[in-house]
Amino acid sequence: MDLKRDKRQNIQKKLDFSSERKGEARQAGREETESRQAMHEPENPANTIRLMEEVCERENLLEALRRVKANKGSAGIDGMTVGQLSGYLEEHWLTIREQLLNGTYKPQPVRRVEIEKPDGGGRRKLGIPTTLDRFLQQAVMQVLQRQWDPTFSDHSYGFRPGRSAHQAVAQAQQYLAEGYGWVIDLDLEKFFDRVNHDKLMGQVAKRVEDKRLLKIIRAFLNAGVMENGLVSPSVEGTPQGGPLSPLLSNLVLDELDGELERRGHRYVRYADDCNIYVRSERAGQRVMKSITQFITQKLKLKVNETKSAVARPQERKFLGFSFTDGPEVKRAIAPKALARFKRRVREITRRAKGVSIETTMEELAPYMRGWRSYFGFCETPRVLVYLTCWVRVRLRVALWRQWKTPRRRRAALLALGVHPKLASNTAGSGRGSWYVAHAKALSVALSNAYLKSLGLPTLEDEC
Repeated sequence: MDLKRDKRQNIQKKLDFSSERKGEARQAGREETESRQAMHEPENPANTIRLMEEVCERENLLEALRRVKANKGSAGIDGMTVGQLSGYLEEHWLTIREQLLNGTYKPQPVRRVEIEKPDGGGRRKLGIPTTLDRFLQQAVMQVLQRQWDPTFSDHSYGFRPGRSAHQAVAQAQQYLAEGYGWVIDLDLEKFFDRVNHDKLMGQVAKRVEDKRLLKIIRAFLNAGVMENGLVSPSVEGTPQGGPLSPLLSNLVLDELDGELERRGHRYVRYADDCNIYVRSERAGQRVMKSITQFITQKLKLKVNETKSAVARPQERKFLGFSFTDGPEVKRAIAPKALARFKRRVREITRRAKGVSIETTMEELAPYMRGWRSYFGFCETPRVLVYLTCWVRVRLRVALWRQWKTPRRRRAALLALGVHPKLASNTAGSGRGSWYVAHAKALSVALSNAYLKSLGLPTLEDEC
């Protein structure tokens, strides 16, 4: 009995999730993990027989826990938050580990959530796994990604380490500069909802021999969806919301990558966004027809004919960007992305009427910085200068409305250094707030420097 207890305590100590490393020790652990990852031979069957043991390795689990905590996210159907996960694992890990290693672990159904699509074209369905299942999916994903990612196409950029949307856009720009001035813009209809489970598991089984891992991946796919208190079965699709879904989607579309490469096409793929570049419209129509047939018959997926097109790249958007016409092709921000930015800023500044400017800035500044970090990749800085000016005017309008009465407006302008006569004339103006926001008094009182002191970032600095 003592021997059995000591063994259990040993395992518990090895998997103590509360003892995360710090400083140099953590860095050394990451380096050790990275060196171990580099040693893996992709597609070597000997490395795929006991993958579940690799999933349960301490370093892999601690990294998965760190990622899940960093990503935050809402609770699943059991209500467990990310903050409660470590404590739960400390208490229940031995049981969970045993279930994983003997192939009996059963994921819980995902919680259905719908969000508005960025372009306003309807709603996107997400499936939010429980926090525990997100942690386990992350641990599985990390192991499989080390095995699979080196085998994926160089033309694939989505959800892959060391690759980004900016790289995909830059590659598309390079094709245009080389004279491939027509694009086949493919849109896969409800891709994440339509993936065939049997076909997907057939692809996984070609790369994984560990039956326990195959079983848990199938279990994640078939976990079901809870909506309005009722659980419905999952017969197809890889629900967006789980860490494993992007990797599985890349595996499904790896077959498409192989076909496009076999045909010698110049293309860029980011998840289910795929653009193929050709020299003429006629070639584009021919490729569109044959590739659509391949996707429908071989991949059992459907091309959305209303959203797909053969067109000039300047008429289409790719990952939020479009391209300028002319001899020198430049990256520009797509009109829909600009419209989304304005819509969001309007929402934030409209709410400013009933809250302090500090509260407004707490919401507005992070959004602008995040937007800038992505769209600052454009090569048309004038639009960023214009948008920065437009945001400043929106804030001046919001503050002018906050002050409400001529008396309060005059007092506020005086307090901000405006000449008394100008303050009186502006405060008594019957003009609309948008007109007044452009007036000299507000440019002095709410100057660019003043708005910057409140925490307002600019968009043009990074371009």
